[in-house]
Amino acid sequence: MRTSTGSGEEHRGLPVLALSALSLIWGYNWVVMKEGLRFCGPFDFAALRVFFACICLFGLLLWKRRDIAPRQVKMTILVGFLSTTLGLGLPMWALVYGGAGKTAILLYTMPFWAILFAWPILGERIKGLEWVAVVLAFAGLVLIIDFQAVGGKLWSSVVAVISGMAWAGSAIVTRVMRRSPEFDLVSVTTWQMIFGAAPLLVIASLVPAPPIQWTGIFIAALVYNILLTSVLAFLLWFYVLQRLRAGVATMGMLAAPVIAVICAAAQLGEIPSLRESIGMVLILAGISLLSILAIVKSRPAS
Repeated sequence: MRTSTGSGEEHRGLPVLALSALSLIWGYNWVVMKEGLRFCGPFDFAALRVFFACICLFGLLLWKRRDIAPRQVKMTILVGFLSTTLGLGLPMWALVYGGAGKTAILLYTMPFWAILFAWPILGERIKGLEWVAVVLAFAGLVLIIDFQAVGGKLWSSVVAVISGMAWAGSAIVTRVMRRSPEFDLVSVTTWQMIFGAAPLLVIASLVPAPPIQWTGIFIAALVYNILLTSVLAFLLWFYVLQRLRAGVATMGMLAAPVIAVICAAAQLGEIPSLRESIGMVLILAGISLLSILAIVKSRPAS
């Protein structure tokens, strides 16, 4: 009897452990990317990361014996542009001038943009406490972004917010694609990255940047982004979604930007000001509220 109970608790604990590992991988990666940018231009880094990740994900598609032909091609290209070209390229650009923790928090405003975009596109009106979450998010943005700053500092914050918008846009398009019976998440995820990689490779070839310094730190940062952030995190996320409700999974991912802020402070010496700290807390509070509301909505009616 004990063995059976213990086994059940173990199986229930594995998705939580996977979610914790995923948050740690994604959270610490902001420091990894910031370190890697010391030896490589932002678009070169993004292009290399995505190119090799595409190879790994395509291999995963073959391993799972899925149909390798892309589906819903036009929509997948749009997702690739929003999620990969902008969603991965812009944060790297933002990190050149902005702090790792601050950039992570601004990118994670994505849920707020998603519910705003879902209103006109999907007809999902913002209701009740969702308005509170939106207000918290915008109040946090006003505090974090220094609108009196000039040059790279202000531009970094703007680019980070735009990347969050692009990420939200890709989520909305994906939800539209899910309505089709031919939708396959593994195929779409792989092909959107392939389609999104092409513009990144073009941008990397056109934007002037110093030659890549193939140091041990840069190689380690690149390997981390390819194998851990892209491939392992991809597998962990599918595992988590299969065993936890989407709202619970989203709530667990709140740890990623928090880890980014803590690691950036400890390793890079990026200590947020009081104003930025309050803004970060407000944004995280808003995301928490949205996640709780998603959990409540996902519960079956008794």
